[in-house]
Amino acid sequence: MSPTLRWMLCTLAALLLLDACADPTSRSAQQFPANPADMVDPFIGTGGHGHTFPGATAPFGMVQLSPDTRKEGWDGCSGYHFSDSVIFGFSHTHLSGTGVSDYADILLMPRSYRPEYEGKLEKQGKYLNYGAFRKQDESAGAGWYKVKLREDETTIELTATAHCGMHRYSYLPNSEHQVSLDLGYRDPVTASGIKVVGDRQVEGYRFSSAWAKDQRLYFALEFSQPIAYKRWEVAPFELEGDTLVTGRKDRIIFSFEKPGQDTLLVKVGLSAVSIEGARKNLQAEIPDWDFDGVKQKTIGSWNQQLRKIEIGGGTPEQQKIFYTALYHTSIVPNLFSDADGQYRGMDGLPHSAGKDQQYTVFSLWDTYRAAHPLYTLIESKRNSAFIRSFLRMYQEGGRLPVWELAGNETECMIGYHSVSVIADAYMKGQRDFDADLALKAMVHSADLDHFGLAFYKAQGHIGAGDEAESVSKTLEYAYDDWCIAEMARAMGRDSIAARFYQRAQFYKNLFDPATGFFRAKINGSWQEPFDPREVNFNFTEANAWQYSLAVPQDIEGLMALMGGKKGLEDHLDKLFIADKSTTGREQADITGLIGQYAHGNEPSHHMAWLYNFTDAPWKAQQRIRQILTEMYHAKPDGLSGNEDCGQMSAWYVMSALGLYAVTPGRPEYHLCAPLFPHIKINLENGKSFEIIAPGTDNGKSYPHSAKLNGKRLESLVIDHATILAGGKLEFEMGEAPLPDRTVIAFAGSNPRRPVSKIEAPKLATVPFFVARAQTFTDTLTVRIAQVEAGPRIHYTRDGSLPTAASPAYQNPIMVSANTVLLAISVAADGQQSPVARAEFFQIDPNRKLKLLTKYENQYAAGGDLALIDGLRGGPNFRTGRWQGYQRDMEVVIDLGKSINVTKIKAGFLQDIGSWIWMPRQVEFSFSQDGKNYLLPHSISNTVADTASQAQISDFTYANFRPVYSRYIRVRATNYGNCPPWHLGAGGQAWIFADEIVVETK
Repeated sequence: MSPTLRWMLCTLAALLLLDACADPTSRSAQQFPANPADMVDPFIGTGGHGHTFPGATAPFGMVQLSPDTRKEGWDGCSGYHFSDSVIFGFSHTHLSGTGVSDYADILLMPRSYRPEYEGKLEKQGKYLNYGAFRKQDESAGAGWYKVKLREDETTIELTATAHCGMHRYSYLPNSEHQVSLDLGYRDPVTASGIKVVGDRQVEGYRFSSAWAKDQRLYFALEFSQPIAYKRWEVAPFELEGDTLVTGRKDRIIFSFEKPGQDTLLVKVGLSAVSIEGARKNLQAEIPDWDFDGVKQKTIGSWNQQLRKIEIGGGTPEQQKIFYTALYHTSIVPNLFSDADGQYRGMDGLPHSAGKDQQYTVFSLWDTYRAAHPLYTLIESKRNSAFIRSFLRMYQEGGRLPVWELAGNETECMIGYHSVSVIADAYMKGQRDFDADLALKAMVHSADLDHFGLAFYKAQGHIGAGDEAESVSKTLEYAYDDWCIAEMARAMGRDSIAARFYQRAQFYKNLFDPATGFFRAKINGSWQEPFDPREVNFNFTEANAWQYSLAVPQDIEGLMALMGGKKGLEDHLDKLFIADKSTTGREQADITGLIGQYAHGNEPSHHMAWLYNFTDAPWKAQQRIRQILTEMYHAKPDGLSGNEDCGQMSAWYVMSALGLYAVTPGRPEYHLCAPLFPHIKINLENGKSFEIIAPGTDNGKSYPHSAKLNGKRLESLVIDHATILAGGKLEFEMGEAPLPDRTVIAFAGSNPRRPVSKIEAPKLATVPFFVARAQTFTDTLTVRIAQVEAGPRIHYTRDGSLPTAASPAYQNPIMVSANTVLLAISVAADGQQSPVARAEFFQIDPNRKLKLLTKYENQYAAGGDLALIDGLRGGPNFRTGRWQGYQRDMEVVIDLGKSINVTKIKAGFLQDIGSWIWMPRQVEFSFSQDGKNYLLPHSISNTVADTASQAQISDFTYANFRPVYSRYIRVRATNYGNCPPWHLGAGGQAWIFADEIVVETK
C-alpha cells in the first residue's frame, strides 16, 4: 500500500471516528432542510375526502389561485379533486378542507384557437368551456402551480402574493390567444359588474350568496398585452368605451393578437371593500411583470414561514408529510384587510384596521383544538391579530364568531369556541388585545338564548326534545364556559369565574352512570334505545363513543364518574378496539377509524393523549405513533378526513413534535415521543427550543427517560413558559415500553401529571327519571336517580316547584294517571340543582299498535307506541319526537273492540333539506277481524315537493258515515328517490310520522 493511499485511509478513518463521536445534535442540525418549501406537496389532501386545493397562495393570504375541476358535491368543496381530469378555469379564492363549498371567485380560463380546431372541439363560439389535462402535465409547490391543457397545449403557471394572483399563459405559436373572465361560475351571483379600462385593464365586482350569504369581492385585473377584441359569450356585443356593464352578463372573452409573443401575463388584485382597494393592492404587490420574481419571492416567504419549525431525520416521506402539514396550517385563516387596512365588517360596511390586519375564515369548532394552540407557539403575533379580528367582529356584528366566512357568520357547527382561542392566548401570556372587551364579548356569547343556550342555562343541560345535537352542544358549551371562568379568574373577576365554573360542570348532567356514556335526555329520562355506535342527531358529526371523553376541562372529574384512572384506561382500551362499524344515519365525516376512535373528525383528536392521566401512559405513545403513521401519507388521499382549515394537519404537527394541548386554556402541553430525532422550534422572541430523541425514527418509539436543559425531567407535561424561555428537551429512547408497564413512564414513578380539574364547589347534578316509557296503560313505576351520590333528592307530583322542604325521594313512585313529576337535588351546603321535569301519560289500555314496517332505530321517537302515545312532534325532526321510515310505512291500530270510527288523521313532516318528504299518499282501511280490510280511502299529498320550509301536515279522513271497525290499517307511500334537482339526487327519501289520531263514538 502506498504511503499516499495509507494516509488517505487513515484520514478517512479519523473523520469517521470524529463523526461517530460528534454531538448527535450537531449531526441532526446538518439535516435540517435548507429550503423546506421544497418538501411541500400541495396535492396531499386533494384526493380522498381531504378537500384541499393545490394552487398558489402566500402564507395566510387573501388569494388562493387554483384550478377548478369540480363545481359541486361533498368532495368538491375546495373546487378541486385529484381524480378529475378537466379544468373549468382558475379562480382566485378557495377554501381548504371544509365540509361545505363556497368561493371560487373571479374565474379566468386561457385557451388558444387555431383554424384546425374547427369541428374538433366542443365550443361556444370559438371558445372551449373547459380544458382536459393529464396528471403528468400538472405540478405544484408552495406558492406556485403549473399545468398544460391537453387539447390546445396551452401551459398555465400561477403564483400569488398576499392580495394578488399572477398568471403566465404560454400558447402555441400562430394561435389566437383567448382568455375568458367568468363572474358567474359556481355559486349564485346576486350582482356583478365589469369595466374595461383602456386596452389592458379590467375592473369589477362579484356579489354572491352561498355558505356566506352576502359575499362581496372586488377585483382589478391587468393583461401584459393589449386586448384586440372582446365579446360577451352569452349575449355577444361589443363593449362601448369604459362602460360599466352590470347584471347577469357574467362571462366575457378577451382575444389578443401580438405577433411573436406567445406568452401572456395576467395579474389580479382582490379586495372585499372596493375596486380602488383591489387596484391599490395590485399596485403595492405586483407593480411590474416579473412572474418569476413574484414566484421566487412567495417561495421565499414560505421558506421563512416553514423554518419556524425545523426537523432533522425521518424518512423523505415523513418530512414531506410534516412540511405539507405545516404548510396547510399556514393557509388559513386568510387576510381580509387591504394593504391600507380597509376591510368589510360583519355589519357589511367598510372599516379600517389601521396598521393592524383583519382576518377571515375561522373554522373554530375544528381549529381551537390544535391549530390555534400551534399558533400560540410559532405564530403568537398573528394569533393575537386573529383575536383582535374577533373583537372587531363582536363590535360590528353583535357577537363573537362561531364559523365566520368573508365577513359573514355562517351559523355552522356548535359552541362559541372563539372564547377558547382568546382564553388560551391570555393564559399563555399573549395579551396584545383588549382583555376587558374580550371578557365582555365572551360572557355575552355565553349568555345568549339561541342554539339551545336558553335550555342549557335553565336546565343545566339541553334535552333532545329542546334542540338538535343536544349532547354535543351541552358538552362543548361546558368547555367554553370553563375557558371564560379561567380567564375571568386570572383577571380577578371572581363572580364571573364562579358562575362559569358551575356551568363548566354541566357535562355531568348528561352522564349516564349505568352505561358510562354521555346520553341524550328526553322527558327527564335517558332517550331509548341506546347504542353508543349509533350516529344520530343527538351528536354533532359523531356518536356517543366519539363524544364520550369530550370534557377536556375536567378530566379528573370525568374519571371520578368513570371509576377513577383504571376506569378511564379501560374505556380508552375499549374505544380503540371496538368494532369500527357504526349504526344509524350515514355521516361522511366519521372516517379514519381505529375502533370507534375517528381521527377523520375533530371530537376524537385529544383522546389518545388521555392515557397520560392513567397509570399506562405508554399506551399514549403507542396510539399516537399509530395515528401518525397510519392516518397520514404523502399521497393525494393522505388525509383520513377533511383538512378542516388546518386542524387535521395541526394535529400531525403538534403530535410529531411530541407536544399537545389537550386542554386549550391551560398553559401546558402533554408530552410523548417526537416523530423526528431532532426538532428545533424557532420562537418569535428570538430563542429556540430543541427536542432531541435519537433513534425515534428508527424503531425506538418509546421514551425511557428525559432531560430538560440537562436535568432529569419528572413530568408528563411541559409549560408554555418553559418552551418560550428556550432550551433543550432530550429523550432516551427505547424500542419497547419500560419493562414494568405499570410504571408511569419516562418521568419516573411519581411524575408531575397533567392538570385538568375544576377546583370550584362541586355541582349539584340534575336528577333523572327511570321508567320503561313515558306512556302507560295501567300503572307505571318511576325511579329518580342522580349521577353522583351525596345530595338528597326532593320531588313533587302536583306541578309545584320542589324545594328542600319537599318530600325526599326514598322509594320508587307509582303513577296511575297523567302525572307531572318535578325533582331537584340539594347538596349538603344547600346548593340546589336545576329542576328535572317528566310527564307521564296514561293511554287507552285497549288500544294497541302493530308495526308492519319497522322504523329506523335512530328515529324511534320513544318506541313501538310512539304513533299513538298522544305526544306530537314539532317542526324540528332532530328533537326525537318523530318516527322515521326509509320505505313505505304500514301500521295497524287495534282499538280493542269494534266501535264506530268517525275521524282518523295521521301527521307527517316534510323537511326536504334533510331528505324528508311527505308521503305521496296515505291510505286508511278498516277491518273487524284484522284480516279482511274494507273501504280503503286514499288521501293524496297536497304539499309541494319543492317547499323548502319544514312543515307538518295531517292526512285526515273525516266527514263520512261512522265505520264500525276494530282494526285500522294505515299505509303511507314513500316519496321514493330524491329528485334530480336535489342535492341528494337518487338517494332514498324518508317518511317521518307522528301522531295517528282516531276519533270514535
